[in-house]
Amino acid sequence: MSAVQHVEPAAGPARDVILSVNNIEVIYDHVILVLKGVSLEVPRGGIVALLGANGAGKTTTLKAISNLLHAERGEVTKGAIDFEGERVDRMSPSELVRRGCIQVMEGRHCFGHLTIEENLLTGAFTRKDGNAAIKRDLEAIYDYFPRLRQRKGSMAGYTSGGEQQMCAIGRAMMSKPRMILLDEPSMGLAPQVVEEIFEIVKTLNRKEGVSFLLAEQNTNIALRYATYGYILETGRVVMDGEAKALRENEDVKEFYLGVAGADRKSFKDVKSYKRRKRWLA
Repeated sequence: MSAVQHVEPAAGPARDVILSVNNIEVIYDHVILVLKGVSLEVPRGGIVALLGANGAGKTTTLKAISNLLHAERGEVTKGAIDFEGERVDRMSPSELVRRGCIQVMEGRHCFGHLTIEENLLTGAFTRKDGNAAIKRDLEAIYDYFPRLRQRKGSMAGYTSGGEQQMCAIGRAMMSKPRMILLDEPSMGLAPQVVEEIFEIVKTLNRKEGVSFLLAEQNTNIALRYATYGYILETGRVVMDGEAKALRENEDVKEFYLGVAGADRKSFKDVKSYKRRKRWLA
């Protein structure tokens, strides 16, 4: 198998792309190479999955896009990142938020000492369209997240993991984003709650037109809701394609969906297969 698998799109009109990551390299502490020539695109109004095991480079990719690397002594040393047709990898994180691109961090980062409603209102900090518009959007968030309406007066730190994840996404929505970078939304949550959150993401995408880039270890559910996917291993994109094609790919089934092929039934057979067919050369 070649180092990178990619099916070229059919000829036709240029796609409307909201985010373009072009061959970026990320280095930490001036010496540790973490991302190696990563390229990806997110079409406007799309849901794209960024898949891979823990340590593959998913979170680093999102932080490179949202310009949060400097806090961890990391930097984009090669390539470029364009949002809405403009290069943004040299902007400040706050400027990028004002332009409509916001990241929901891994681990459901909420202000534990604030109520759910106070957390949601912090997401509107950069807005300048008045209290009436903010109040209207707050009610819309409660419509999308009925659980948050029930818990709006509760301290966020005392709510469940699922409610905190909903709060983090709702807070991002209060900034009126065009795109959300969503990092490991399923982490540590029960399957039923994960399903509920992904359904809400799908609804926000469809009704509000928000584009999503999802970094996710749960390949199965990510490929059910995304339309396109990229698979990372050791800081490189090793495969990309339509979500349906990735779900049906035999190697993806084995390595990421836990479904072994008929001729690879034992652990020994799987290890041998992995040695013969590595993703990367």
